[in-house]
Amino acid sequence: MNSPKRFTLLACFLTLLAGGAQSQVGTGTAASAAAPPIGHVFLIVLENEPFHASFGPHSPAAYLARELPRQGALLTQYYGIGHYSLDNYIAMISGQAPNPDTQQDCPVFNEFVASGPVGAYGQLPGTGCVYPAAVPTIADQLEARHLGWMAYMEDMGNDPRREGATCAHAAVGARDETERASAGDEYAAKHDPFVYFHALIDDAPRCNAHVVNLQRLTEDLAHAATTPNFAFITPNLCHDGHNPRCVDGAPGGLAGVDAFLKIWVPRIMASPAYRKDGLIVVTFDEGLTGAACCDEQGLPGGPLPGQFGPGGGRVGAVLLSPFIRGGTVSRRPYNHYSLLHSVEDYFGLAPLGYAAAPGARPFGRDVFARP
Repeated sequence: MNSPKRFTLLACFLTLLAGGAQSQVGTGTAASAAAPPIGHVFLIVLENEPFHASFGPHSPAAYLARELPRQGALLTQYYGIGHYSLDNYIAMISGQAPNPDTQQDCPVFNEFVASGPVGAYGQLPGTGCVYPAAVPTIADQLEARHLGWMAYMEDMGNDPRREGATCAHAAVGARDETERASAGDEYAAKHDPFVYFHALIDDAPRCNAHVVNLQRLTEDLAHAATTPNFAFITPNLCHDGHNPRCVDGAPGGLAGVDAFLKIWVPRIMASPAYRKDGLIVVTFDEGLTGAACCDEQGLPGGPLPGQFGPGGGRVGAVLLSPFIRGGTVSRRPYNHYSLLHSVEDYFGLAPLGYAAAPGARPFGRDVFARP
């Protein structure tokens, strides 16, 4: 369990960030003031496709590229923040910038070693994978406000010889055996950002209760009261588009993406929570270039976030909500830090890390309009 000292450090860190965010971005912006009363966010993160491949006119994923934008809003200038996968996932829940280990997807689940004190925008300089307990995530913020969150991971625990059924990760200092898919189990810890924070994994009962297999989502969607305010949804390595072909021979890539979305997006949209005040965000972690937007910054003293450029490339995103008019197209630039800032705005939370930077403005009037 977390010690009282760890909780005190985390509380201090959150207080520091809240104060910093207020001084940097004020108490609100025109964009955040326009946000509708979102009460449930469902984030689906896919893998490794640039905008022209996933959302372009020749995309093989017809449901993603054509049907979902007809029902919601297409963000044509949405960008990843780095390469490869893990640093993008870390940014989505904590606002921390890439470091040399997270850029390489942490093949060894090693400790983060700080090289200095917390800097501007809550950035902790250093290198490593598992962040100290004092580094907060949106999960800590939500719990502090008595709001619910869950991470739903497809295939997690399918092979108990490979990883646990909940909160699955390697032992600190050990090699991550989930880097590659196995028959019947294509869970990848590098696509599950919550297990890279000591504040979560050091409290096993807490982590086990919140980081679970995707099948749990069906049960939780049955009632608004059992649906978390924030749901982070990760398909397996077949259905997120990461692998061109699945280990069982089924098609992966964008065909696998479409197969997954056709099942889960309608299921979420039919839920009481979504119909009341929901928002679904479907995006990709990274593209193929180092392109960036939104005045993205790297870790002080660290590498370029994109390794071969300042960012993670243009990936696009599609948003669905009762508060979004179908067929909306936004050309305003956003990135993963903007996404984190947006979700925090909906729940009255101070933006963490680079989500508090001026360029990471939340989704605004260009996205939301009642049908």
